Amino acid sequence: MIEAKNLHKTLGGHKVLDGVSFKVEKGEMLALIGKSGVGKSVTLKHIVGLMKPDAGRVFVDGKDILEAKGRSLEQLRSKFGYLFQGGALFDSMTVFDNVAFPLKEKKKLNHQEIRERVLFELEQVGLAGMEKKFPAELSGGMRKRASLARCLVSDPEIMLFDEPTTGLDPLTANTINELILKTYERVRFTGIVVSHEIPGIFSLVHKVAMLYEGKIVAYGTPEEIMEVDNPIVRRFIEAGIEQGRRKRGVREL
Repeated sequence: MIEAKNLHKTLGGHKVLDGVSFKVEKGEMLALIGKSGVGKSVTLKHIVGLMKPDAGRVFVDGKDILEAKGRSLEQLRSKFGYLFQGGALFDSMTVFDNVAFPLKEKKKLNHQEIRERVLFELEQVGLAGMEKKFPAELSGGMRKRASLARCLVSDPEIMLFDEPTTGLDPLTANTINELILKTYERVRFTGIVVSHEIPGIFSLVHKVAMLYEGKIVAYGTPEEIMEVDNPIVRRFIEAGIEQGRRKRGVREL
């Protein structure tokens, strides 16, 4: 379970988070939506303890990650898999070595055990036979898949996805979303997906929270969010639907 309580954060004189609170139950997927620059990625960094708020608390399975230190903090962070926007693969490493990296760093496994786990995860994300490739030899969608395999190889209980389809064409973006859903059905992690892909992202999640001017202005199931009459929420959803139609139109041409 993840709970953010009254998070406040100012960066460069700008109030990015202004009392953000939400809860993600164990095994639940939450979409964190909102236009660019409203603090979605900043919120994720607070959840995993990469940033500390000016005020507020973050609880992971009942423990305050902002108060944890040393081994206690390591144990909490070991629960997480974090899929960064750009994938964050090491360019000088092969796909195999990228995926194996967290196992070599944190797990006491022999070479054969590491190899079996890496090849298994690569197969699960559709990259079987690609382990000797370098990131520069992969398409954008394949880099996302390799990054996801690297996250999953350590068996995380919690997954954080920061704009997993950014920079991808509509067809590839749909494929990545389907892969995330397939992975969730296999692993049943607790997850937060930061996205502006509306309403496509709604098919992946149980709950949706919308950030606007540093605050959560809407929270509920995807069905409830689609029916919200708040004009700010309605404009965002309608703009997302229209953008999706334009993308599909371009693809069909």
